[in-house]
Amino acid sequence: MNSAVPSSETPSSSCDVLVIGGGPAGSTVAALLARQGRDVVLLEKAHHPRFHIGESLLPANVALFDRLGVRDQVEKIGMPKWGIEFVSPEHEHRSYLEFADQWDKRQPYAWQVRRSELDELLFRHAAASGAKALEGCRVRDVSFDAEGATVQATLDDGARRSWRARFVVDASGRDTFIANKLRCKEKNPAHNSSALFGHYTGARRLPGVKEGNISIMWFAHGWFWFIPLADGTTSVGAVCWPYYLKQRDKPLKEFFDDTIALCPELADRLKDATLVGGDVHATGNFSYCATHCSGDRYLLLGDAFTFIDPMFSSGVYLAMHSAFDGADVVATCLDRPAEAAAARTRFEATMRKGPREYSWFIFRVTNPTIREMFMYPANPLRVKEALLSLLAGDIYGKTPIWPSLWAMKGIYYLISLRSLRRTIGGWRRHRRNIQDMGPLRGENILEAQ
Repeated sequence: MNSAVPSSETPSSSCDVLVIGGGPAGSTVAALLARQGRDVVLLEKAHHPRFHIGESLLPANVALFDRLGVRDQVEKIGMPKWGIEFVSPEHEHRSYLEFADQWDKRQPYAWQVRRSELDELLFRHAAASGAKALEGCRVRDVSFDAEGATVQATLDDGARRSWRARFVVDASGRDTFIANKLRCKEKNPAHNSSALFGHYTGARRLPGVKEGNISIMWFAHGWFWFIPLADGTTSVGAVCWPYYLKQRDKPLKEFFDDTIALCPELADRLKDATLVGGDVHATGNFSYCATHCSGDRYLLLGDAFTFIDPMFSSGVYLAMHSAFDGADVVATCLDRPAEAAAARTRFEATMRKGPREYSWFIFRVTNPTIREMFMYPANPLRVKEALLSLLAGDIYGKTPIWPSLWAMKGIYYLISLRSLRRTIGGWRRHRRNIQDMGPLRGENILEAQ
């Protein structure tokens, strides 16, 4: 990294830990470290509340909110989410999976939340826990030496600030601040997609207790999410393959309307709905990973390390889980440096586990075999319970789901071999789908939210 030195006119402070980014990962790790009695600075470039996508939580989030002490606050802003609906254009029926049917029956639900509300809640909680939380403060540079790091930032009014920190935590999300500085961010060669999304009022939802369930709807060029929120709005997004977005030759809203029309069930649910503010958002380059997530004086958490396709709503959970693990690693590095290398090695392995397990399914969603398994879920060898545990986020504890998940993968491979022609066709489609089509038309709007 550049060894940038702050000028004598730049106000400088010191802290134990400086956290870049005030989203779920950053706010969580800042709160946990501040509770340890450490001097923590939390910097967020925007001002809360700020728009963000990724509104669907997992049941495993609930235990993390409990540990933070914010569960009651999240409950007040959330729409209860008891399960998942899958809609396929190749099937006349719908598939409904309920979290209550997973292996561990104690995690039956989660919530759908407006991320602007959740992120602000967690950011204010970090401040209440003792972190010095600054908004409108964009980090411009970080340089490391044997004693720690120098972090330089700019406030909204142009004023410059500098900190000397013993440790830096990068929770900058898809800005991937340190990964970009180190040039260690790599595009995922097995997946390539972008998303269009907006919020609607008046959308037709599922009846009864299923009202808050997320709906996943496949269509010819990708898949849609349909996420009901507590205030009556519904988040709708299309995750599309690059070749499809390359075809766009009209304004984004019109293109999104045409895309929705390709999914008859979704079009019917939105026929009497109104797009909030007339705004459609877009984001590209969905899948990436840094080569590593830790160094002598830094960690990368959540999306600052890796991002996968959002089909299974794992983003907030993986971010917050990485914050809990990361807080322990930071404490080890600062207090017991002789144990730091081993702690970082364990952290690297844990950070890869979640994305790896979810990606196995995500990379196969275009394969007819895996789609059949979602549309006709069966439970031989408890494979359905194990799959639901995965979808609920129960992958880091002691729930013995792994033999059943391995059995499910074995069943998948056997069926794939029996239907070899269909399998080969599915993989060929996947290979074509993920091809990089070069710069997308209107790429200035395809930016991270």
